[in-house]
Amino acid sequence: MTEKLLLIFFLTLLACSAGSQSAEKEAVVRIIENLFEGMRQGDTTMVSAVFSKDARMHTIFVNGEGDPVRKEVSLQRFLNAVGTPRAEVWDEPIWDISVKIDGNLAQVWTKYAFYLDKKFSHCGVDAFQLFKSPKGWKIFQLSDTRKTEGCTIPDHIKESRK
Repeated sequence: MTEKLLLIFFLTLLACSAGSQSAEKEAVVRIIENLFEGMRQGDTTMVSAVFSKDARMHTIFVNGEGDPVRKEVSLQRFLNAVGTPRAEVWDEPIWDISVKIDGNLAQVWTKYAFYLDKKFSHCGVDAFQLFKSPKGWKIFQLSDTRKTEGCTIPDHIKESRK
């Protein structure tokens, strides 16, 4: 009887842990969704709220000579770009989202396509690192790749841009 109770206890503990992990993953994805919603709205307050003050941003791409390049962009420069009034909407749908969490550290890897209104601009992968601060999850590192050819964008995303 004691072995059964012990087994039930451990299974319950495992189920609770899995539920907690799922809730944390949802919270992390919500932060990233808030980033992209803020970009769509051109809302620097919304975008700024998801980042730690010392966040770093990098873009990885291949230049015209075929050489790989890593370019750092300051958070403030990014926020200025988001908040600059423009006619077109910045839209960055994401898919194939992978979330890994260990305590107060989370990593998210996701494919994306970037559109200016309905016009395709580029695609790649976003790689986020987040820290669970006393104020909740904050992005402290965002790196992305960028390419304009060879993009495999899901049909539902392409169709929604027509």
